[in-house]
Amino acid sequence: MVAVGPVLYIVGMLLSILAVTMCIPAAVDLQAGNPDWQVFIGAAALTLFVGVLLMLTTRGRDTTTVNLRQAFLLTLLSWFSIAAAGSFPFIFSKLDMSVADAFFESMSGITTTGSTVIGGLDYAPPGILIWRAILQWLGGIGIIVMALAVLPMLSVGGMQLFRTEAFDTPDKVLPRAATLAGGIGAIYLGVTFLCAMALWLAGMSGFDAVAHAMTTIATGGYSTHDASVGHFNSQLVEWIIIAGMIVGSLPFVYYLQTVRGDITSLIHDSQVHWFLAIAAAATAAMFVWIYGTHSFELEPALRQAAFSVVSIMTGTGYTNADFGAWGGFPLVLLLVLMFIGGCAGSTTCGIKVFRVQVLFATSKVQLARLLHPHGVFIPYYNRKPIPETVTGAVMGFFFFYIASCGLLATALGALGLDFITALSGAVTAISNVGPGLGNVIGATGNFDGLPDTAKWLLSFGMLLGRLELFTVLVILTPAFWRR
Repeated sequence: MVAVGPVLYIVGMLLSILAVTMCIPAAVDLQAGNPDWQVFIGAAALTLFVGVLLMLTTRGRDTTTVNLRQAFLLTLLSWFSIAAAGSFPFIFSKLDMSVADAFFESMSGITTTGSTVIGGLDYAPPGILIWRAILQWLGGIGIIVMALAVLPMLSVGGMQLFRTEAFDTPDKVLPRAATLAGGIGAIYLGVTFLCAMALWLAGMSGFDAVAHAMTTIATGGYSTHDASVGHFNSQLVEWIIIAGMIVGSLPFVYYLQTVRGDITSLIHDSQVHWFLAIAAAATAAMFVWIYGTHSFELEPALRQAAFSVVSIMTGTGYTNADFGAWGGFPLVLLLVLMFIGGCAGSTTCGIKVFRVQVLFATSKVQLARLLHPHGVFIPYYNRKPIPETVTGAVMGFFFFYIASCGLLATALGALGLDFITALSGAVTAISNVGPGLGNVIGATGNFDGLPDTAKWLLSFGMLLGRLELFTVLVILTPAFWRR
């Protein structure tokens, strides 16, 4: 059996850290005179108790090394337990949310999905609003460290392409990940601060600027208003957020290298080129459509096209307009972009651009082999041959990704959801995007009206997509638990 002691010790440590962060919204509510500060203190005490209890009952074990199976289990338990503990303030706040709603909101936050069941955000307690932003911000940096340290070592979905010497064996993961988190964390904090300052100078209040900066860089999309970014009705704010979402979608390790004097990695990486090219092409297509078919002036048409494309492709999920009213073509385009996502090693979601590149290169090779059966053709990524293990892993990931979306959509349809709500709901959950399509969960709606069973299914879908599918699916196999 898998030795769970070291895993539970680390989970306890993470819960203890989460408990400390709950003091921030408590202070915000206390300063605003909102009685919910007591809720956050109580939730922090309960979370700290559970965290310390786990640490005390498993202390004395070797917690600096983990084997392969423990790494899989640690990844899943960490995200699940943080989502569960993060739901405590929602359950006990004056919003009076059910357990299903609270867990959905917390899971959506920590996975940086951005789907919400809360209506009336304009009147919600400030502590709850900043807690939602903190969950997404913490989830964002957790995703980066996981993508750089854990997933390559686990060879999940072709992520071994990004394996470095520092993380080539399980026993190096935890200490090296802590070192990496320090450097990446400083960069992450720095770009969040710059984004907050830019939004504040653009006219946002200090509170809104901080909350939106945290969820922009994390590509999470939680806003402090029901109308999302459209509430501010500011061209400058929207362009700043577009830039912030793009920053959050590029590999953060390149930012670290840039600070250390090596800017060439960011400039020459083909994944970055593909991401920017896809976003630019989709923006151009969307702009031509809405400018030609609706009564938009030039700048608003370009801004709304760019905002919607970047928001959906990066999985942020902010809205500045009702893109559901633009016609059929924008909806289909946005549905396709939901699948693609951003770059590996960023805070974004979806299939990831590098996998699209690997699939494209492999498909080209297959076509060439059909035309020249005796020829030798090798797929390349970033001017390097792609190992067969990576090609197989990416194809397996792609199959399970589509299959998971289909199964989840079918389950949602069985619960009575209409076709567009079920399909877009499944895709937006597994791709960690946020809003779906249609009148129910589209740009102007939320997930509150869905049955509780659908919310539990979508919560599982968010976790499945955030942990790159295999990390969850492998634990569900009986062979994982055998000696």
